Amino acid sequence: ITLSGIVTRRPLVLQLHKLDEGSREYAEFLHLPRKRFTDFAAVRKEIADETDRETGRSKQISSVPIHLSIYSPNVVNLTLIDLPGLTKVAVDGQPDSIVQDIENMVRSFIEKPNCLILAVSPANQDLATSDAVKISREVDPTGERTFGVLTKIDLMDKGTDASEILEGKAYRLKFPWVGVVNRSQADINKNVDMIAARRREREYFATTPEYKHLANRMGSEHLAKMLSKHLEVVIKSRIPGLQSLINKTIAELEAELSRLGKPIATDAGGKLYSIMEICRLFDQIYKEHLDGVRPGGEKVYNVFDNQLPAALKRLQFDKQLAMENIRKLITEADGYQPHLIAPEQGYRRLIESSLVTIRGPAEAAVEAVHSILKELVQKAILETLELRQYPGLRVELTNAAAESLGRMKEESKKATLKLVDMECSYLTVDFFRKLPQDIDKGGNPTHSIFDRYNDSYLRRIGSTVLSYVNMVCATLRNSIPKSIVYCQVREAKRSLLDHFFAELGKMEQKQLSQLLNEDPAVMQRRSDLAKRLELYRSAQAEIDAVAWAK
Repeated sequence: ITLSGIVTRRPLVLQLHKLDEGSREYAEFLHLPRKRFTDFAAVRKEIADETDRETGRSKQISSVPIHLSIYSPNVVNLTLIDLPGLTKVAVDGQPDSIVQDIENMVRSFIEKPNCLILAVSPANQDLATSDAVKISREVDPTGERTFGVLTKIDLMDKGTDASEILEGKAYRLKFPWVGVVNRSQADINKNVDMIAARRREREYFATTPEYKHLANRMGSEHLAKMLSKHLEVVIKSRIPGLQSLINKTIAELEAELSRLGKPIATDAGGKLYSIMEICRLFDQIYKEHLDGVRPGGEKVYNVFDNQLPAALKRLQFDKQLAMENIRKLITEADGYQPHLIAPEQGYRRLIESSLVTIRGPAEAAVEAVHSILKELVQKAILETLELRQYPGLRVELTNAAAESLGRMKEESKKATLKLVDMECSYLTVDFFRKLPQDIDKGGNPTHSIFDRYNDSYLRRIGSTVLSYVNMVCATLRNSIPKSIVYCQVREAKRSLLDHFFAELGKMEQKQLSQLLNEDPAVMQRRSDLAKRLELYRSAQAEIDAVAWAK
């Protein structure tokens, strides 16, 4: 498409779509969606206007392409890219760099291996100096993608012709040169249509003596058919590679879409359902950590098998039952009246003062398990991929789980410390009844008060108390883990998010929307990926159909 005084200053991507015979031809621009042009004079004007919108009314160039689709029964299915012509000097209004700028732009298109190159040169100029041929040979040295086109054959000086070039005797290319005769500016000004122009072109080659023997492979129609046929051969040869590339791209797009998660529901019910589903996924992952499907739950057992026994051992009851401490407590327990047979109150005070120290390790075990459960919440949050797209929900879910674990910790602490307190509040009588009650062990009331506080006597008391305390300690070593598991681990598996679910049911749509307040950039990215995926799947179906047709 040309106008007087108009040259190509932006790449024009021209997509030709063949319609059934009798269909009305029309054109569409990508930058004007849903607008059809049936007047091709208006198409030419829009090309000029769109060029000016990008470059201004100057002689500047731009690499931003104009996309034009033409639908007609008089074309073949083909995509052509019209590029600014190569130049050797800048004209007024153009920067000095324009020569290199245009060459770089042209190279960026023709270097692509799937591109066919039309090296267009005027027949009335020396081909030896043709920039089009020169740059084509540089990017396509084998000539597999290059087609030579000679224009202005009808304008050559008298006595000269291009037959040697068209016959392949001079400036040979891998594929024969094709000569074309385009409309003159006068024809364009007179609105000579393309059908008439093509007829005149055929007549020219058929009636000109120098070219009539080549007429069957000259002209724009032959060039279009040849390009279309060659492109079909190229495409078919590359179908396996294209299929592989498209399949790989589809897999990558699907994987990224999966990472971004599903789009957000618009209604309150859909939002609530989405939140509940994500929470259930998190809850399932959390349970898998505790049950050993995923790592982390074994740390709880380590608390019971190592940390708690080590902490109990560090209490060192034998040091607490040192001679001076026993004497002090026994004496204080007797008060103003010494015991008659056995220092029962002294025993109780010694035992209670020892057992009460177990509260420390018991409470530490509760705290240790609580820390592990909180750590597993963080792991499960990170491993719940659906939470990545909703930072608001992630924060609320983390806080809700932490609050729930906090309540469970307090209940566990109460229950576990009660176990220790129960042992302090009621002693196992049978233990003492089974102890020997001979005279040497303080059972004789005739001994003086001073004999009853001698070292041997006090050592026997200390030994008895230590045996009892160790027995109770062994019992608590088993019962404390049971209490912690029942109150914390079991409850975390059963009802970690129960309170959060109850609160969700009370939320309005606005509050639910805040929980699903996704990053706009992520939403746009998902939309773009979905559109690309649809295009690639469509391309996959079409290419598969072509492959089967082979």
